[in-house]
Amino acid sequence: MQLRVKGKNLEVNESLRRYVERKLQKLDRRVHDLTEVEIELAVEKNPSIADSQVAEATVHLKGHTLRAREAARDMKAAVDELTDKLVRQVKDLHDKRVDGRRHADEPELGKPDEAETTET
Repeated sequence: MQLRVKGKNLEVNESLRRYVERKLQKLDRRVHDLTEVEIELAVEKNPSIADSQVAEATVHLKGHTLRAREAARDMKAAVDELTDKLVRQVKDLHDKRVDGRRHADEPELGKPDEAETTET
């Protein structure tokens, strides 16, 4: 997995970058090595917004692009929630693909064979 972490109105220090990388190890197990993941960490300047720490992610998979956004009072909490959401989205996409293949192989029911429809 190729991970890019960037900040908006925020300086991304090394400890925060390592925290994001460690949390996204859950996602790394489920995606291909060439998958690109962009994480943008931001602080919203509006004082009326309580959850001003925002984490956004874009995951570029083969044929699909997943996006997620989470806001919290703490940046680490936003990253935790974002990771859970991304893992769930990747798992749902995988299950959808597997179920689609499984149903494509099943024969159609409800159509009687010509041999069974004999008239007397």
